[in-house]
Amino acid sequence: MKLFKRITVFFAVALLAVMTGCATSSKNEGVGEYVDDTVITTKTKAAIFNEPTLKSAEINVETYKGVVQLSGFVSSQTDINKVVSLARAVGGVTSVKNDMRLK
Repeated sequence: MKLFKRITVFFAVALLAVMTGCATSSKNEGVGEYVDDTVITTKTKAAIFNEPTLKSAEINVETYKGVVQLSGFVSSQTDINKVVSLARAVGGVTSVKNDMRLK
């Protein structure tokens, strides 16, 4: 019976250690957050690509914990405003950082 209790305690401690190791921190993303960010990035890129007035090849999109960062070059301030509004409209986006530049 003591052996059973020791094995149970060992597995409980091991499970706790594994779960703690998989938890997210302010500097690291968990698997779920990474997948969510990938989906947000893909949806944002698709929205930009489907906008006929924009040259999507010159616009970069990165997402970290729901924050979308836009960079690249566009030809007008109107294009910058359009890209930012498209990014904000994507579900799951918490904020947008705009680092786009005019050509």
